[in-house]
Amino acid sequence: MFQHRRTLLALGLSLAIAGPVLAQDKYPSKPVTLIVPQAAGGANDAIARVIAQKLTEQTGQSFIVDNRTGAGGNVGTVAAARARPDGYTLMLTADSSMVINPSLYKSTGFDPVKDFEPVGTVATAGYVLAANPAFPVKNTAELIALAKQQPGKINIGSAGNGTLNHLIGEMLGKAAGIDMVHVPYKGSSAAVTDLVAGQVQVSVQSLPSSIAFIRSGKIKVLGVVNTKRLPALPDAPTIGETVKGFGATPWYGVFAPAGTPKHIVNQLNAEIAKALDTKDVQERLAGVGCEPYKSTPDQFAHLVRDDLPRWAKIVKESGATID
Repeated sequence: MFQHRRTLLALGLSLAIAGPVLAQDKYPSKPVTLIVPQAAGGANDAIARVIAQKLTEQTGQSFIVDNRTGAGGNVGTVAAARARPDGYTLMLTADSSMVINPSLYKSTGFDPVKDFEPVGTVATAGYVLAANPAFPVKNTAELIALAKQQPGKINIGSAGNGTLNHLIGEMLGKAAGIDMVHVPYKGSSAAVTDLVAGQVQVSVQSLPSSIAFIRSGKIKVLGVVNTKRLPALPDAPTIGETVKGFGATPWYGVFAPAGTPKHIVNQLNAEIAKALDTKDVQERLAGVGCEPYKSTPDQFAHLVRDDLPRWAKIVKESGATID
């Protein structure tokens, strides 16, 4: 009898101790910071806010978007890499920061493979080559013809040095054999504002940052950057239909600092997949020219590893470099 009581007492103590531990292990149990290394108003920011709101609804904890800009996304990416690997600081970033910047910059301050745990992709976004309505060209072919007649006379705005917008413009110049003057801005919203005002003639823009201006007629689309025509702009031809082999489909995904526990990474991936399956998230993404894009952590890791050498080749061929 005495031994039996001792056993029950030990079991009770074990459960009493385990209870608080299990409660502490519940994730998330406090707000989560979602670093966005690009400026507010761009594609990444728009996608992040859609996803953050849905994850907040699903988990009951706030997912707070924290825009940390600078150096083409490197500043925010370094901050995410150095964060505590406990699942409470994540990063939602564009492919440019992770798979393009390492080839574009002499030093980024992070290793895209060693410093992060890929959680999962969330979306792809449409990108367009847009122009001020008064600019006297209607499509990519006419732009190329005019640029060859007037080398160094056409200004092309971007979201900043080293951004995907910038690099796509460099790629186009190289592929088409034209010389346009790059005008970097601090974010997509500033670039599209000056495009509407006619301060620059053309600009590469994501649909999230430009679709409202396209629909209102304040800017016009010359060509779609993506490899396929976009559901949001079914009549707009791709640049690749004019410049053979040209095209890219930018992706966006969530990363955690290296060392983040696997069960947290898997839980986050499941929550993201659940969010992307909901009609309201699909509609909100479609409203800004994006499409849901799901992957497992392993699939995402393979995507990053495959894209690094592919973009390294593109960067080298374009001749684009940033100190």
